[in-house]
Amino acid sequence: MVEYLIAHCTVTPVRQEPSEGSEQLTQLLFGEVCEVLDRLPRWTKIRSTMDGQEGWVDFKMLTYVGDEAMGLKGDEAVVAFPMAAATPMDGGPDLLLTLGTRLPNYSHGTFEVLGKQYLINPTEVRGEKLQVKGDEAIRREDVCAVAQTLLNAPYLWGGKNVMGIDCSGFTQVVYSVFGINLLRNAREQITQGTAVASLAEAQPGDLAFFDHADRDPQATNISHVGLLLDNKKIIHCSGCVHVDDIDEMGIHLPDGELTHHLVQIKRYL
Repeated sequence: MVEYLIAHCTVTPVRQEPSEGSEQLTQLLFGEVCEVLDRLPRWTKIRSTMDGQEGWVDFKMLTYVGDEAMGLKGDEAVVAFPMAAATPMDGGPDLLLTLGTRLPNYSHGTFEVLGKQYLINPTEVRGEKLQVKGDEAIRREDVCAVAQTLLNAPYLWGGKNVMGIDCSGFTQVVYSVFGINLLRNAREQITQGTAVASLAEAQPGDLAFFDHADRDPQATNISHVGLLLDNKKIIHCSGCVHVDDIDEMGIHLPDGELTHHLVQIKRYL
């Protein structure tokens, strides 16, 4: 029988080994549901139901949920600002939520999880249907606008929030605002979407994948991903979230130095 847990903290680290000093692989955002794979006295090995990522979590940051877990995996609404505050309706301190946090049972500025109701500013939420229909150009502009709300967020390996984020966490969180579930790592995300033949044919919101500029020419090792604002500019997280120039070779510093070699462009919209 599968057991489910839900992350009840703003951000929950998922580690490679059951130790505080172990490498952070990713993070669970508030309300994310995961399956139990293994247990130790203090640690639980989990698999995210959103992207399949596995790792170890301090059990104090998770709460057991039963059959209602399936209802918590819905796409009702999502936080669309870098940081938002949710106020418990029965009193108590606000709960901070980050971009991409799913809000189960959302309706008109309220949501409910684990039997507790919260109030949230509706202007900070994208809902109730995340998949946007209508003018594709507007949708692409929206994706780019959400990406730019994370400008200057510092790089953190395994991070998925404005206080620390990595390149693939950045693209995953941005697309999650629009109801599109990307896998966790760049080498996984490149397996999704539709290939774009060249940078000249790219559109805003497409993702560009890279290996290192000093790579072995005979090998390709996807190590980086960013989001195209157009076919000359890319927003990505390297050091921090920022905008760089891009051409058919890849990403360049202002002095022209090539830092990331362009391998492929993929489309998800």
